[in-house]
Amino acid sequence: MKNVGVVSYNIRCNFTNYGSALQSWALKETIEKIGGDKLHAKLVDYCPDAHRESDPLNPYKNMWDKDATARKNCELTMPAIRENYKKFEDFYNTQFDRTKKMYVSENFDSIVEEENIKKFVCGADTIFCVDEFGIDDVFYANKKCMKENYTFSYAASFGDSHFTEETYKLLDQRLTNFKAIGIRESEMVDYIKERTVVDVERVIDPTLLLEADDYEKITTKEVPKEKYVLLYTRRGNQIMEDYADMIANKLHCKVIEISLKATNKDKHEMRYDAGVEEFLNLVKNAEYVVTNSYHGMIFCVQFRKDFVIFSREQCDTKIEELLNIMGLRDRLLVTGKERFKEEIDYDAVHNNIKSEKEKSIKFLQKQLKKVIGE
Repeated sequence: MKNVGVVSYNIRCNFTNYGSALQSWALKETIEKIGGDKLHAKLVDYCPDAHRESDPLNPYKNMWDKDATARKNCELTMPAIRENYKKFEDFYNTQFDRTKKMYVSENFDSIVEEENIKKFVCGADTIFCVDEFGIDDVFYANKKCMKENYTFSYAASFGDSHFTEETYKLLDQRLTNFKAIGIRESEMVDYIKERTVVDVERVIDPTLLLEADDYEKITTKEVPKEKYVLLYTRRGNQIMEDYADMIANKLHCKVIEISLKATNKDKHEMRYDAGVEEFLNLVKNAEYVVTNSYHGMIFCVQFRKDFVIFSREQCDTKIEELLNIMGLRDRLLVTGKERFKEEIDYDAVHNNIKSEKEKSIKFLQKQLKKVIGE
């Protein structure tokens, strides 16, 4: 059996992130389904250079929102942040075969001897985003052990990157490190094809490669005592918060909120302490979900929930493209006053996803076959 190192960003983020954990888990599960007894997916505990100074238990320095109110909310949320971090650590330790130590770019080549990993898949999520990570040596496979062995990317994303002439030059060099490149959004596909001679495909996020039933084994089974609207925000948005309150009033239920806005504790039930398994349960059992999270949206679709997603800086490209694939473009809101069809035809939505899923699995199968054959 061959080890495949899954290289992404996970608990080393400044704040723990349900999407980053679940996309890694879904990719691991899919690799092992395809590979059977020939492949084993091992999660690489890697800290990118851009996150060297980040600490989820001391997050103030690297907060997106720098105003005094945001900082105060973060301070008030620290007990929940600590509980959340512990639960994420437990998830990574119990649901993955994770490397025995944390790797950084300087010691990454030692992973071959220390972990018996010679093949790598870089993905998914925004590991190619130059605004967030620069052009990271490991995310772009620019290490000896990665260039000399079979390394490909799956559903790597550039996010809403802002390139300069210099970063484009460096990008062109780094792209040649890969034996195949799977990109999550279509925007850069033609650019990469013009500069490489390898397979390049637009593929879907790994969380959509699995079915809803696949997540049951990692979803808590707690049954809610009362109905609720789930408000899951990755960045503060008062319009979105007001919209969740409006929906809750309409449905005669409360609001459960996952955010850093601790001052809402007298208004909403705050659940930033929720672990990955609890997050899945909260989405699954919600009457309605209001979010500005890409993966929050995906799990609404997986669990066939009523939802809206609000525009969010640096995320609109990936959100809009996936909504267009699913036929749910009208679910993206900015003002909260937009009109859309009240009922989602989820049979049609999942049928729209089907062809993209088949193409993505075919790409992954092709690359893993080469990994096994080398």
